[in-house]
Order: sequence, then structure tokens, then C-alpha cells
Amino acid sequence: MIPAPFDYAAPMTLAEAFALLEEHGDEAKILAGGHSLIPMMKLRFASPEFLIDINNIPGLSYIKESDGYLRIGAMTREADLDHSGLIRSRYPIFTDASKLIADPQVRNMGTIGGNLAHGDAANDHPAVMLAMRAEVVISSSEGQRVVPIDEFFFGFYMTAVQPNEILTEIRIPVPPAHTGNAYHKLERKVGDYATAGVAVQLTVDGKGFCTHAGIGLTNVNPTPMRATRSEEALVGEKMTEEAIARAAQMAAEDCNPSDDLRGDEEYKRAMVGVLTKRMIHKALERARS
Repeated sequence: MIPAPFDYAAPMTLAEAFALLEEHGDEAKILAGGHSLIPMMKLRFASPEFLIDINNIPGLSYIKESDGYLRIGAMTREADLDHSGLIRSRYPIFTDASKLIADPQVRNMGTIGGNLAHGDAANDHPAVMLAMRAEVVISSSEGQRVVPIDEFFFGFYMTAVQPNEILTEIRIPVPPAHTGNAYHKLERKVGDYATAGVAVQLTVDGKGFCTHAGIGLTNVNPTPMRATRSEEALVGEKMTEEAIARAAQMAAEDCNPSDDLRGDEEYKRAMVGVLTKRMIHKALERARS
């Protein structure tokens, strides 16, 4: 299908983008990679009257560590994450996720900021951010505010980003030693949305006890979901098969999948349990190595 008519601007600075947002209000949409917004426009699920393309604004694409955080610019492409030496060596969960997103053509244009700002529980990065306890930097003409990831997703395609704001950065606390993380999703075919997905980050001490746990779930709840009870079940426990199985079972019980073409509720709950167990093991393997 063809999108409804719209006007378009490509500002060269954030100040210009903020001015356009103020001028057009709720009728404006930010265009980053476009691989979530444009398909919705073609299907007439979204019909913004004005698109503000922020691809020409410098300084929004970077991957770096500073002040105790991994900082990722909102316009960082999925392919940049996949090819970053820093990501591959210290944050392999992003490599896990980015290589499962659609196809190379999409990954070359799709951005991490757009993936989050779209507010879709079926996207892969929200679960990763929940597992890593990220913070989101949201900017406007009035300055910046930092929103913890647990306060970012409000509902179906709804986030903390207001009509006059732009998501500009993601901050992730640099994890301590002996931390591992991992992500995987079950998909019907390569590049599909997840039937279910699980992101895990764990820190263990020298005796094999878990000192920190983060677990995020993909596409099994109306909003991106933290498996809180599973996290609590792991912290302070020795990472035995029994402890891992208990946490996986809790994740399967607590998620809220719906029946659709990718499977029924019972099947999806079972897959959450399987994936949680596998990702805990993979995160543990990385933590120990």
C-alpha cells in the first residue's frame, strides 16, 4: 500500500528538529531508520502529517564507555553494533540480538533508538535493555532527562518520549567482573518477529553464587516485560540446575502471551521456560570465561 500524504523535513541540528516538533505537535513523527514506521504508514496503521528525518543530524551515532556507562547514540545502526569490537568483546548480548533482527539491508539502516522508541514488545532491544537495566536519555528544547528502562514503556506502542522530545542516547551501567549476558529468540523464519525471546544478564561470585540477575522477555506481554520473580529467585543462590530450572519455570508462569499465528499460549509459555534456561546457562558460561 501507499502511505497517506505527508510533509517532510530533514533538519541539520537537534535545535531545528525540536523547533519542527514544537510547530507540528502530535501530527509529527521522527524518522530514524524507518523500518518500523514506514511499514506502519504503508498499512495506514500510522498516518503522520509531518516526518522529521534526523539522519542528517551529527553526533547521534556512537558506541563508547565513559563515566561508568556504555553509551550508545540513538542513531547507531544495528550493523554498527554487530561490527563493534567493544560490543563483541564486552557486551555480546547486543551481537546476539542484532544478528537476529530482520536482514542485512534492514540492519544497515535500522537504529537502536528507533527500535526502542517504537515501543513494540515484539522488538528485540527492549528485553535486552531490561536485562541490562539501561537508562534512556530523552532530549527536548528544554534540556535532557534520564528515564530508567522500567519506566520507559507505558503500553502498546507507547513510551515515555513526549511529542516535543527525541530519544538521543541509551546508557547501560558497565557491569562488574564475572558478568555474562545473552539473548535469543525463537522465530518461525529468519528475520521474523519473535515467537518468544529472552535476554539474561548475570553476575556471579567466585563461589558460584549469583549476585545480580536481569531477565527481559520479548513478545510475551503487551509491553516489554521484566521477569522479576525469576531474577529474585536467582540472586543470592548458587547457580545449580535446580535454581536455574526454578527461575525458568517462574518466567514461563509470569509472562502473558496471546494466541496468534506464531503459536498458542501454552506453547509460548513452554518456549519462555526453555529459552530462559538456555540463556541463563549461556550467560553463566560467558561470566565464567
